[in-house]
Amino acid sequence: MNIGLDIGGTKCAISTGEPYDGGIEILSRDEFPTAGLSWREVLEEFSRRIEAIASSRSMSPKDFVSIGISCGGPLDSKKGLILSPPNLPGWDNVPIVEFFEDRFGVPTSVENDANACAMAEYLYGSGRGVKNLVFMTFGTGLGAGIVIDGKLYSGANDNAGEIGHIRLAPTGPVGYNKEGSAEGFCSGAGIARLAKIRKGLDITAKELFERVRLGDADAVEVFRESAEKLATILAFTIDILNPEVIALGGIFMRNADLFMPIIEPILEEEALVLARKVCKITAAELGENIGDYAALAVAIGSQNK
Repeated sequence: MNIGLDIGGTKCAISTGEPYDGGIEILSRDEFPTAGLSWREVLEEFSRRIEAIASSRSMSPKDFVSIGISCGGPLDSKKGLILSPPNLPGWDNVPIVEFFEDRFGVPTSVENDANACAMAEYLYGSGRGVKNLVFMTFGTGLGAGIVIDGKLYSGANDNAGEIGHIRLAPTGPVGYNKEGSAEGFCSGAGIARLAKIRKGLDITAKELFERVRLGDADAVEVFRESAEKLATILAFTIDILNPEVIALGGIFMRNADLFMPIIEPILEEEALVLARKVCKITAAELGENIGDYAALAVAIGSQNK
């Protein structure tokens, strides 16, 4: 049995699973909020839950095959360090792999959440049957995982795909510590800031989309700006990487019917015709459980290295 730990800026989840031919069976799942907890408190909470899972199955934590961790970057997957992610304040040079290997004696691996989700979606979701895929998180933050010719591309030091850091406008909401960044316009926290800046709305992204569906004019205007910026990022991605699939999670996944009518015309105008022709834009097929699949894919994938 494998353990998957999914660490997000809003919540953390722990899952157990077993691989089978062409998929992963998720056996259990639990979650807890990240807000207000230090990195050490989060790791201790994970530890308590790992011990409880083992106890409930009359086994020792050392009997787990592997532990896989999916977490927002930047991080160093080779050294097993989390390196100050913007959505996890205080998580500076956290030796997360060492922590769990010392605690439980179980092989442990960590991977950028976008990369982990990209591999999960490539292996078990919308990427089946293709060689080139990009996954975009579009949740608390905005990042991308890139699969080229069937292999994860992480760059020279695990920083490939950090599209949230790209500046799309000289001013605008702050995301990834940069004003007017892609993450500022296309993330949950960013959309909430955008609503506050543009219309003085003190609401969450979820509440904004509820208003959009009710036809609220201010909410629609804020949403349209976010969608147009997303279309710009998608056009960049299509032109530079020429993927067969771009799968998006989070906010896009829940609101694809609202995004696509705005995105499509912009892509037709901005993206290279031949590259756009072969690229499918889709919501992540693994749905709301993609974070669980991703963390478990890290655990299972580490056994094949």
